[in-house]
Amino acid sequence: MIKQGLLGEFLHEAENTRKILKAIPNSALDWRPSEKNWTTAQLASHIAEVYNWYDATFNMDVFNMGAYQYDKGDISNIDHIVAKFEENVTKAQQVLENSDESTYFNEWKMEMDGNILFPPMPRIQVVRGFLYNHLYHHRGELVVYLRATGNKVPGLYGPTADDNM
Repeated sequence: MIKQGLLGEFLHEAENTRKILKAIPNSALDWRPSEKNWTTAQLASHIAEVYNWYDATFNMDVFNMGAYQYDKGDISNIDHIVAKFEENVTKAQQVLENSDESTYFNEWKMEMDGNILFPPMPRIQVVRGFLYNHLYHHRGELVVYLRATGNKVPGLYGPTADDNM
């Protein structure tokens, strides 16, 4: 029952993520709001990469970020970033569909080189916070990046100022 709720949200939000990634023009990929921020390409790549974390979140009790190999792929073109997103979202959907609901309340934590990054908590809390809400946060940043570079923002939860009503 919980899995069906997670899967429904996953599918709906993956489509929203797809819309926003496809709205990025190549001309905006190198833009960043400040030196502290990622470029648009780096942020978009990170959004695509979050979907690659599903296996470690659903199928391991400890996610060792120190051993994780980040594969951002070629971020010089939005089509490459979208392709990486499509690859990762397909794998993530399979992981979610094959997940065992009986493990959703098992303790999960994230470590890096022996240091705890995420304290132990129920896996379902990690799925909602680390996978889902984390992604929504970065998509919100990407909306700001699109606006700041004069680009249109697609409607995710209804029309935007760019939509003709």
